[in-house]
Amino acid sequence: MFRKSWFSSLFRKKTFQENVLSTDLKRCLSVVDVTCLALGQMIGAGIYVLTGSVVREKAGPSVILSFLFAGIAALLSAFSYAEFGARYPRAGSAYTYTYVGVGEVWAFAIGWTVILEYMIGTAAVARSWSGYFDSLIDNRIKKWTMENVGVLGEENGFFSNHFDFLAFALICLSAIVIANGAKSSATFNTVFVFLNISILAFVICSGAYYADFNLWIGTTETGESKFFPFGIEGTLAGAATCFFSFIGFECLATAGEEAKNPKKTIPIATFLSLGSVTIIYILMGAALTLMVPYDQVNSTAGFADAFQAHGATVARYVVTFGALAGMTNNLITSIFALPRAVYAMAADGLIFEFFAKINSRFKIPLNAVIVFTIINALFAAIFDLETLIEFLSIGTLMAYSFVSGCIILLRYQTHENNNSNKLKNWFPLAKSIESVTNGSSALYCLLMIVAGFFWLALSVRLAGLTNVVGFVNGGMGVLLSGLGFIGLLFHEQNDDDMSFKVPLVPLIPVVSLLINIFMITFLDPLTWVRLFVWMAIGFLIYFGYGYFHSSEGKKQRANKSFSTICSETIKM
Repeated sequence: MFRKSWFSSLFRKKTFQENVLSTDLKRCLSVVDVTCLALGQMIGAGIYVLTGSVVREKAGPSVILSFLFAGIAALLSAFSYAEFGARYPRAGSAYTYTYVGVGEVWAFAIGWTVILEYMIGTAAVARSWSGYFDSLIDNRIKKWTMENVGVLGEENGFFSNHFDFLAFALICLSAIVIANGAKSSATFNTVFVFLNISILAFVICSGAYYADFNLWIGTTETGESKFFPFGIEGTLAGAATCFFSFIGFECLATAGEEAKNPKKTIPIATFLSLGSVTIIYILMGAALTLMVPYDQVNSTAGFADAFQAHGATVARYVVTFGALAGMTNNLITSIFALPRAVYAMAADGLIFEFFAKINSRFKIPLNAVIVFTIINALFAAIFDLETLIEFLSIGTLMAYSFVSGCIILLRYQTHENNNSNKLKNWFPLAKSIESVTNGSSALYCLLMIVAGFFWLALSVRLAGLTNVVGFVNGGMGVLLSGLGFIGLLFHEQNDDDMSFKVPLVPLIPVVSLLINIFMITFLDPLTWVRLFVWMAIGFLIYFGYGYFHSSEGKKQRANKSFSTICSETIKM
């Protein structure tokens, strides 16, 4: 009995007994503020650096289609985030959504992973900003540090070869901006977003001035398409890389408790930010590939090098300034989101309550800001950039997958006075199946879909579909996931009245799951090992502290005690 009770308590779900809009944080952010938070996270160095790399090595001019496909893939995940933002406008993003949808232990796993992603992302951006700036002055800061402070680690090792004082200072200065409150930090970020968009508009217009459409039309002397030099396969490979340029839109969900009218603000800001970024990336890709032949694009400084080739020195310096402004945006939004993700978990009692305390003056989780600023600054100062960026993708993709799955579960979740999570009455053996599955048949269908997708993705990676073994295994994965999907179609959905709901459920969340699972499967195995170490640390905290201090656990124990008292009173 104890084991059953202990196990079931791991999957207790978050409930909102009070008004879902009530919060200790200050609601002061408009649609523009929240949209700019996401834009600041997505528009950064990647738009200047990643574009050149994908053009040169994977897609050529068809990079514009790569960005379009990647934007659509991100949009599929964004649909789920938007509905959750309308349902539960709370800080915490994927963590809160998973807590509501599938339970506490999974929510902790996702929340702990998201904290890592924000930490690593912040440190990586600060390190990139420092390295980019130092390269403009012939690495004088790095040389001075190594000569006067000493060498920290070996070249290309786990640690950086020098202590990066500039990256350390950047994070501390950005945290000071954040510590002044949500509105002031959002205003600061909004200014940088509009500055960066102005620079991007200048770059796009300048690129159009030098445009040569002959670089897109026709074939080369060797007979290859100028627009598709790597074929459609290259375009799709480029889309997989470009997808990571859109990572960051979910940070606006961490502002759910500080947004005005969040049930409308979060969905609107989600689609505004993603739509704007997709258009900007497509136009930037077009500008670059119309200025110089794709095989002459510099992989690391594509735009600056392209303008230099045309003698446009002013435009080259504008691009350089734009890259720094973009990375500053990334830094501000990452530092804004991280303490709020920590606050959400601490407020639920899953990590130390110290981080849930709200500063009475600034109305922000100041303790979380201070502690994680110090950790971030040290990460940025001592770890090599390559070491940092290897962590960046897996946690985000896992979060996207859980949120998409939770949308499916919530749509089929049993509510009073409706038939949700029940098989449709005309379905054969409906009552028999429900009696066997105890009303959880929709969950089992989702598990079949996920297992089938992993089976298919692993078959493609390990064996391919061109041999018999890979083809048969891939076919089994398709069959399993197909049966699960068909099973969902035979279930009734609940009829909640929301300001925004994902259309075409379960199709859109299922397609999002397919894309995310494929990308997870193709990550470096070493990334999984490092994630395992981080998760082991997290679960030590959860089972040593969070399980016993969980707010939901306290509610359950209080309700159980009340029921016991009532039953004893009745017996008397």
